[in-house]
Amino acid sequence: MNEIQALILGLVQGLTEYLPVSSSGHLTIGQALFNITTDEKAQLAFDIVVHVATVMSTLVILWKEVAWLFKGFFKFKDNDETRYIINILVSMIPVGIVGVFFKDYVEDIFGSGLLIVGCMLLVTALLLTFSYYAKPRQKENISIKDAFIIGIAQACAVMPGLSRSGSTIATGLLLGNKKELLAKFSFLMVIPPILGEALLDGVKVMKGENVFGSISTTALAIGFVAAFLSGCFACKWMIDIVKRGKLIYFAIYCAIIGIAAIAFSL
Repeated sequence: MNEIQALILGLVQGLTEYLPVSSSGHLTIGQALFNITTDEKAQLAFDIVVHVATVMSTLVILWKEVAWLFKGFFKFKDNDETRYIINILVSMIPVGIVGVFFKDYVEDIFGSGLLIVGCMLLVTALLLTFSYYAKPRQKENISIKDAFIIGIAQACAVMPGLSRSGSTIATGLLLGNKKELLAKFSFLMVIPPILGEALLDGVKVMKGENVFGSISTTALAIGFVAAFLSGCFACKWMIDIVKRGKLIYFAIYCAIIGIAAIAFSL
């Protein structure tokens, strides 16, 4: 992977991590289109860098919410902030179990080729469509039960092509949670799993002498900056989109790209 390819894939990762179109699916499509081939260590190193960059962009855009949570938590009282953090922790249970025990197993069975990516993009399109047309009774707050169910949706997004943000936001909407609450909760709940996955992958990368594989530190730096800047834009944009309820356009996009990926794989 050269510097130009790292720039493009970094931009793709930052944009699609928050938009409900699957970052992993688009990275797979991008690598196929540009015929990018990297060794396992280089791929892991790049994945770690761009995912950490998107976490940083979340912290920048949602810094007020993060500061509110920390201030409330360290009061050591039963307050809204503590309950919010408990919801995030509960949402992490399913993805933690899947990530630690079943992620490699799922990848070995289904792989991450264009066919499975295309099929999962179609599933994402269906989820977004259902959430757009469903009109459940609105709830004032995200409950612990709903947080756990949304966490299950996030765990299912280990499938390449199934959007993490699309799955969690659509599931929350189908459960009747308010749009203005869901986007921020969806982006905040993903921070611990992404950092945890990056830590696990980092252990793999650090083994051996050739730490980064065939990718250069310059390419990694470019990928980081590209993912961070595009992530800041996408995070802020997506929050506004969810509030306006315009997810149907992403459903159409996922359906088109999914069909194209399937056709290209055949």
